[in-house]
Amino acid sequence: MQDPNADTEWNDILRKKGILPSKEKPKEQEEAVEEQEQQRLQQKSVVKTYEDMTLEELEENEDEFNEEDEQAIKMYRQQRIAEWKATQIKNKFGEILEISGQDYVQEVTKAGKGIWVILHLYKQGIPLCTLINQHLSGLARKFPDVKFIKAISTTCIPNYPDRNLPTIFTYREGDIKAQFVGPLVFGGMNLTRDELEWKISESGAIKTDLEENPRKQIQDQLISSVRSSVPTRRDSDSEED
Repeated sequence: MQDPNADTEWNDILRKKGILPSKEKPKEQEEAVEEQEQQRLQQKSVVKTYEDMTLEELEENEDEFNEEDEQAIKMYRQQRIAEWKATQIKNKFGEILEISGQDYVQEVTKAGKGIWVILHLYKQGIPLCTLINQHLSGLARKFPDVKFIKAISTTCIPNYPDRNLPTIFTYREGDIKAQFVGPLVFGGMNLTRDELEWKISESGAIKTDLEENPRKQIQDQLISSVRSSVPTRRDSDSEED
């Protein structure tokens, strides 16, 4: 009788048909395959684990990793720290801060390298100042990497005339980059947040996602409305006849 475990072409055919059971693997070979599979799963598990860990968890579990893992984890930790620092810088502000004249040097002049500062000088009881403060609060949330601050005008500049309010200054590293002074510059109480965002973005202080000046759309609509209301020469001739 032929050995069912023999490596013959006939036995291979019978195994494929299910007539003969699969050939038994030597015990040592099975153990080696099983050990390799366990190592592969363990390595995969370790990689997945440290990718999901926080920086604190990496510190706590670093003794459990082998040399290869430690090198990968070191690189991964450096990347996570860099990302964390970038996030902290990007989300440093996020709201409009009220200051007084004595805070000016610290909050504006010493704001920091590469930091844009937007200062609104206002006075209570002026409706347009109140409107702009509301718009700036929204813009501060939208652009958390920019410092938005406000101050009652006379606390920063003694005897600053009310006719110049509202006033907005934009600074970078303590230097004035742009200034918007008086109600006419802002277009009165019809000023929208998008229009204010566009105006400030022209100074470079914020990077707007608006594709064009919102005020231009209104101007185009007004011009179109005026043109449609002006009689043409043909209409005038008809009226004279």
